[in-house]
Order: sequence, then structure tokens, then C-alpha cells
Amino acid sequence: MQQTSTFHASDHIKTSVGDAWRAAWDDGNVAALSEIVTADYERISTGSGKSSDLDGIQNEISEIRAAFPDLETVIDQILVDGDQAAIYWHTTGTFTEPLHDVPPTGTQVTTHGSNLLHLRDGLISREEATWDSGNLLADLGLKSLSAAFDGEDASVVENFSGNPSHEALKAFNKQFITGVTVVTTKDEDGKPRGLAVNSYNSVSLDPPLVLVCVQKTSSTYPAMFQAQHIGINIMSRNQRETLGVFASKSADKFADLEWHEGEHGSPLLDGSSASIEVEIKERFQALTHTVFIGRVRSADASEDEPMIYKAGQFFDSLDLTPLG
Repeated sequence: MQQTSTFHASDHIKTSVGDAWRAAWDDGNVAALSEIVTADYERISTGSGKSSDLDGIQNEISEIRAAFPDLETVIDQILVDGDQAAIYWHTTGTFTEPLHDVPPTGTQVTTHGSNLLHLRDGLISREEATWDSGNLLADLGLKSLSAAFDGEDASVVENFSGNPSHEALKAFNKQFITGVTVVTTKDEDGKPRGLAVNSYNSVSLDPPLVLVCVQKTSSTYPAMFQAQHIGINIMSRNQRETLGVFASKSADKFADLEWHEGEHGSPLLDGSSASIEVEIKERFQALTHTVFIGRVRSADASEDEPMIYKAGQFFDSLDLTPLG
């Protein structure tokens, strides 16, 4: 008789948890979760160690569903053993709307996870999840560097007493001599977009990888984030006026410039010292910036000498005269 009662309890838990899970994740009825958890419910992400209450997980589900409107979740199995249960699941969706400050990429992803449930009186009191929205972004190739900041937001990191002052950091950066690049792409309407960037680096020659770092507040950032390919143009000593265009608020920065399309459609600026076309492979989230890592698909270099940037000024690389 006891064994039969246990089976009935197990079946009830499987049914109630499964129904509430589908209602929340597939239909957006996040209130259904309140029927299956205790008042002191807690959810722990085993990857990040982040803790959430019911409101937190309901908000997260709503945000993910808004970013992936076609989200569909399949519960592969629910196992119940005494006061513990485990859910194994997979979900499929298309990233068509922003998730927090991450622009959509239009790509579809299938991700898997499992949750360990601790039960009290037939309700979930604690949940240990192997997956959260950060894992979802990682499955899309949008990995995060924010773990380096222990989960602090940008304002907290900026004001943390262990950081150097902005003036000290600027003074340090000014002493580093770099070239100047203009990174280019096209938006979803096919309009060329671009911005000046000096945080460019070669990662390796074999495979041919490079990186650029772009601030998320840039008007070009959404188009660049969604792009599959970008152009990177090293500015020549004769392109000081061109560089000024990309530092301006002009609505169409390409209107009076000479440019051509690369093999994969990226706008490449005529007169540059060198240009490459890059296929984006990784997008690392670093609080206020994104680090783009890409594989070089084409490269072209001219005889024009490059521009140099040092101490807040631009210089001719031939004789180091200031370019204004």
C-alpha cells in the first residue's frame, strides 16, 4: 500500500512539474510556477553560482521568451526519487529580439540542460540548474567575459576602489602607439556602416585570426553584432579627412567616400594602407564592450604608408608630422 502511494505521489509530481514547466516556457504563463514551489524557493545556477528567487526565474523566462518568440521546450524525462527529482530537457528557438544589451543575430539554437529539484511536501524548495541565459548566449557563440568581474555591473566595476582613476588609465593608454582602423559592415537594409577603431590586434597567422573591440553604445554596433562578415581597413597617411568622417555624426558616412565591396559584401575603403575581410567567429561580452574575433577571408595591402596614433594625436608614419 505504501509503495502504491509513493508511485501516485511520484506521478503527481511529474505531472504538476511538467505542466507548469510547459506553461511557463512555451506559453509564457510564468505564474504557473508559483503552484509548484515553496514560499522560500531558491534556484541556483551551478555554473555561475548565481541565486534567484521565484520572481527572478519568472523574469528570466519572460526575457528569454521575448528574445526567442518561437521558443519551444521539450521535456525529455522527469525522474523522481524520494525528496529529489531531475528534469532533462532541450529547447529550440531563434534569436530575433534583443536579450538584455545583446542585439539579436537571427540565428537558431538548440540547447540542452538538466535541473535537480529538492522537494518538500511535494513542492520544489530548491532547484540546481546547469543552465541559464548566459549558457544560452554561449550556445549561440556569444560568450561572456563578465565572469571576470564576479557578476558586478558596469557601474560597480567602474567605481570599485581597486581600479585606477580614469585619468591614470588614459595616460597609460596614450603612451601606446597604434595604427588606426575603420571597421565596416552593412546593416539589415544593406546600408554600409562603419566606425573608427584602434583596438585591433592580430591573434594568429595560422589560423588567420584577428580581433577588434567595439563599444556597445556605438551606432554601428547593432549592425556589426548581427553581421557575419566585417571589413577592417588600416587608415593610410592620406586618409585623415576620411577618418574625420567616421568620427562625425553624419547620417551617411559613405556618401562622399570611394569604397568597394569585398568578396563577402563588406564595404572596403579605397585608399587604405591595407584591408581585410573577416568572418566573425566569436562575440565575447565584456560589460560595456564586445570583443569580436574573426577569421580572415581576404587580405589586400597597398603601397600607401599607414597613419599612426599616439598620445591623442594622429601622425604621418613617414616623417611623424602631426596630421591634425
